[in-house]
Amino acid sequence: MKKVLLAVMVLVMSVMVINAQATKTTVTKAKSTKTTIQVADLQKPITDNIAKDYAGYTIKEATSVTKENAVTYHVVVVKGTATETLVYDKDGKFVKKLTKDSTKHHSGKK
Repeated sequence: MKKVLLAVMVLVMSVMVINAQATKTTVTKAKSTKTTIQVADLQKPITDNIAKDYAGYTIKEATSVTKENAVTYHVVVVKGTATETLVYDKDGKFVKKLTKDSTKHHSGKK
């Protein structure tokens, strides 16, 4: 009887371990989607902000970035040798200026 009970316990434990492994979930990073947009298609609040706060800068390129259902606009502006990457929300409100380390993909070097 003890052997049968032990065998049943081992079988139950095996099923529990296998079931626990099967139900593990993996977390994956959400991928972002980047789409180049025409400078002329930028929202007026974005171009107004650049004209006001970055006078003398020229818009080099603009990208729409969608990540986790949130849309932001990354706008690269240049003035002489200075290059800045500015981030705006979906409504065209300024969010932040990216640092050089986070803008390596905007450098144009391949």
